[in-house]
Amino acid sequence: MDLLFLSQRIYLGDGSHETPLNGGIIVDTGGIIRRVLRTKQEVNTYLYNTESEAVYDFGDLVLMPGLIDTNVHINEPGGRTDWEGFASATKAAAAGGFTTIINRPTNATPPTVSVQTLKAKASTACGKIYVDVGFWGGLVPGNMEQLGPQLAAGVVGLQCTLCNSAQPVGEEFAAINESQLAEALQQLNKEQATDALIAFHAELPATESLQLPDEAASKCYSSFLRSRPTSMELSAVELICRAAATQPQHRYHIMNLSCAEALPMLETCRRQTGVQLSAETCPHYLALAAEQVPDCGTEFKTWPPIREQANQAALWSALRQPDSTLQLIASDHSSATPGARCLTYGRGRGNFMNAWPGISSLQLSLPVVWTRAKQTEQPLSLAEVHRLMCWQPAQLCGLARFKGCIAEGYDADFCIWNPDEEFTVSGDQLYASHKSPTPYAGQRLSGVVHATVVRGLHVYQQYEGFGQPLGKVLLRKSSAKLVKFVRL
Repeated sequence: MDLLFLSQRIYLGDGSHETPLNGGIIVDTGGIIRRVLRTKQEVNTYLYNTESEAVYDFGDLVLMPGLIDTNVHINEPGGRTDWEGFASATKAAAAGGFTTIINRPTNATPPTVSVQTLKAKASTACGKIYVDVGFWGGLVPGNMEQLGPQLAAGVVGLQCTLCNSAQPVGEEFAAINESQLAEALQQLNKEQATDALIAFHAELPATESLQLPDEAASKCYSSFLRSRPTSMELSAVELICRAAATQPQHRYHIMNLSCAEALPMLETCRRQTGVQLSAETCPHYLALAAEQVPDCGTEFKTWPPIREQANQAALWSALRQPDSTLQLIASDHSSATPGARCLTYGRGRGNFMNAWPGISSLQLSLPVVWTRAKQTEQPLSLAEVHRLMCWQPAQLCGLARFKGCIAEGYDADFCIWNPDEEFTVSGDQLYASHKSPTPYAGQRLSGVVHATVVRGLHVYQQYEGFGQPLGKVLLRKSSAKLVKFVRL
């Protein structure tokens, strides 16, 4: 028998209703939405005439499509599973209202740079994940012959970096240069993968002479910020725009953009070439500012860095424009041990130059974005949250035919939350492998997730905890659609 989900505030995200409706959603035994009841009268008629297996009434909580995060680091398989594994990462996702995440190719050992390593990662994930998981493939020097096979095997796209990652990941997933990018694009053309999605960590090594700080100065955030100037992002964006203008048939996406100065360059490139070019930014670039980072506060360190507060207004302004190049928000979630983050006691504590760059924030993305937006001149609407954290991510990764909105035939993936309820962030609330310190510790945030549903199954409930790890691996079957991976 079918399941029935009720709420007085259902946001469909299908373009038919900009405001939430009081209705219900009928879900079949396969976890697919069979029918949307758009009025209370339709609900009453259905309940009178039909028996359901179960009825879940969420009252006046908002029920909206499950969130999708396109930028999540997970350190499994390999020797750094204690940093973040599939179980802990997907629990954090579920507790944050996310029903699908896309895992980046880095951080696991070995990284995802071939069909063999993709299969190893997918096999490791099966049976451990609480939400659905897709994968980015890797583009590194020397794996040009593996680009087409990775796409054929089901990755959503190919991700590269233009500046070496922090060690030890930098040794395992090396940066590419402009000529290697051109070679990769030619290889994709040769294999007729002409609509491939290429994603970038967009920083180039600094060309200006930068004096590295001494040990004392290394514990000051301003010293670290000077070591990664905006020119690193701007020069990388210039390179990407040159490549896009030369090969406009491919799709290009910039991950975790922090520098608002790059936005006009991206807009100009897209307008002049007609290329499919997009970018994302992260909650920490919208909600945290360099001025508030304390000395030794390495929990704030990430690449590109959190910049000055003056940088935020242009990011928010671009996000509010539906036709902007800055199309979505993703967490760039990257958990690590306290030792790797230079957060343990000792002489090395608080050294920004040595600490692992990455912010563990997947679970907090929705309340951080919602709260910070309310503090701006123009708060986000539910429709804008849906567009930035659900629909556009689904579009980017090829999921939009069965995820991203509440409509007949779509997966019954729901985020149920109270936008007005407040809580104070503390480490014991978080489900990532390493819970504290977090840069949001002690902050008062609005937006509490009460339940997360994946294909009709409750994977998280605020007071009951987690269900079974019934998430599925998502692999692209063709350029047109993604399908669920059969459990290995």
